[in-house]
Amino acid sequence: MLLHIKPSLKREVLGVLLFHLKERKPYKLTWKNPCLPAFIGTLDLLGVRRLHSQKIVRQKYSSFRKTSSWVVETMDSIVITEENSADLMLSPPYEAAMEALSSLITRQKRGVSSKIGGTYTKLDRMLMYLQILGLEEDLAALKIIHVAGTKGKGSTCAFCEAILRECGFRTGLFTSPHLIDVRERFRLNGLDITEDKFLLYFWDCWNRLKENLPEGLPMPPLFQFLTVLAFKIFVGEEVDVAIIEVGLGGSKDSTNVIKEPVVCGITSLGMDHMEALGDTLAEIASHKAGILKPQVPAFTVPQLSEAMDVLHARANELMVPLEVVAPLDCEKVNGIKLSLSGDHQYANAALAASLCKSWIRSTGNWEKLFQHDNQKDALPEPFLRGLSTARLSGRAQIVYDSSLNSSNLSIVNGSDSGDLIFYLDGAHSPESMEACGKWFSTVVKDVKDVPCPYFCHKDGSREEVWEHGFMHNRNEESNKISKQILLFNCMDVRDPQILLPQLVNTCATSGTHFSKAIFVPSISTYNKVTSGASAIPFDLPAKDLTWQFNLQRIWEKTIHGTGFPEKTLKKDNPDCFPQKKFLYEDVSHCNATDGHFACSTVASSLPLTIKWLRDCVKENPRLRIQVLVTGSLHLVGDVLKLLRR
Repeated sequence: MLLHIKPSLKREVLGVLLFHLKERKPYKLTWKNPCLPAFIGTLDLLGVRRLHSQKIVRQKYSSFRKTSSWVVETMDSIVITEENSADLMLSPPYEAAMEALSSLITRQKRGVSSKIGGTYTKLDRMLMYLQILGLEEDLAALKIIHVAGTKGKGSTCAFCEAILRECGFRTGLFTSPHLIDVRERFRLNGLDITEDKFLLYFWDCWNRLKENLPEGLPMPPLFQFLTVLAFKIFVGEEVDVAIIEVGLGGSKDSTNVIKEPVVCGITSLGMDHMEALGDTLAEIASHKAGILKPQVPAFTVPQLSEAMDVLHARANELMVPLEVVAPLDCEKVNGIKLSLSGDHQYANAALAASLCKSWIRSTGNWEKLFQHDNQKDALPEPFLRGLSTARLSGRAQIVYDSSLNSSNLSIVNGSDSGDLIFYLDGAHSPESMEACGKWFSTVVKDVKDVPCPYFCHKDGSREEVWEHGFMHNRNEESNKISKQILLFNCMDVRDPQILLPQLVNTCATSGTHFSKAIFVPSISTYNKVTSGASAIPFDLPAKDLTWQFNLQRIWEKTIHGTGFPEKTLKKDNPDCFPQKKFLYEDVSHCNATDGHFACSTVASSLPLTIKWLRDCVKENPRLRIQVLVTGSLHLVGDVLKLLRR
């Protein structure tokens, strides 16, 4: 197959092959025949495994499991052919990119400072990376909405993106972290960037930096690389608006190379990332206010006075018109339901609406779009559509485990198993844990609507049936046995002695009580970037569960009060997953003296815990298990990965 492609794309295309070779040892490449590989010409970069009609000339090379090396000759155009593809163990291009990204990780866990060589500050390095990539002028030309905050900045950015897309603008959205696949961080017109586009932009950035870094300037750490990659993507895709979420803090964040945003927003502030931002709300607010720029409009939500005083002081210093936005009320949204659940989202939605209004006006588009809109207080229709359709995984998200009913028409027509519903929220601060508890207590009581993303027909086809995030169940069974289970983990830099009591008390106030709690380690690690297709083995290597037993001790003490041990609980050989009787065991059977607990357990394997939950509902069609997954976005992402398998 002959394909024509611009010579300028050769570097991006070759990057996927050159990464392994450059990083490990010198290696000669020679391309043969005048055309590009078919998978490149069609922008299908899922892997060398897809080259079905091609032939590869091999020599022995140690990095492959079997004989495999590449002999290539440089010509005006390029082609590869393959022979015995089953013997070739070269990583697919996307997995190679994940390996390259993993090599940029400079710390093994949160709270540990990264060790980066060189003599430059973070923002100095960022400016140099932009210069190497030729992005300085292009970045200045991007029409950016820049958002910082402790809670709700991801939701606010998602609302902004959906609103402006509904207004007809081509949107780019950069958020963090990702839950399943790194491409989630880069959205174009509401969709994650495709693999082919990601790879072209990724290898272009990678190779340009590798080849042009001056002495003393290292490759950018992971988040800095992803930030410059976002700028590269949005410039290359010619977006009308780029919505950029701050990674950490504000003043020293990698995104703060943005010098002239169109508008800035600061969401609700609270106590988080104290190891980096300071131990007081004023110190944290000072970091967040660092994104404000001279005379650039800025908006925030109501804050505690300690934080608000700092924001106003910084705004006055820069002559910034800082406006405080009140949460939306039902009259302004014409009774629509926000697509992101929780009462706290009305504050985020209001902030997003104000940011979008300011952006549209500042770019000279308001009169063009809404010159006939006479409703001064009500939001325009595109705003309402955006607020009702924005999406953000892992925040107040409800997922029905469709694997249990994959062979039936749908749960609407009955099922041989019970219901397993996951309620996922990455809350990890006291304030967000309170919001999570309120949300969970509200939605678990709604038995009229069962959340499910689609009908699954017998022929395997799927029919979307979402309405406000729920599937309407016309034949709701009234005799279901509902059990609420907490699936929890948090990082050791968090304070579970605050988080767990906050969750328990918030839920109890609303009449929601957990039947059981399961404490389990996350699968994700700090030293590896994985993709949605990465394998998740069920026989994971054993982990130290000391932290999980500490969480269990705090939980038991919270539930039972005094009389429980102060020191961390520990068993020599914990079960890989709970025993079947655990789900039905009475709370009165708890005995702190002999270490037997009927309210909670520690599980060593998240995959096997999910399997145990599925087995429980398969064995009892009358059972409805509602699982709240919270405490860590890493845990939420791991659960979402497992539910997709």
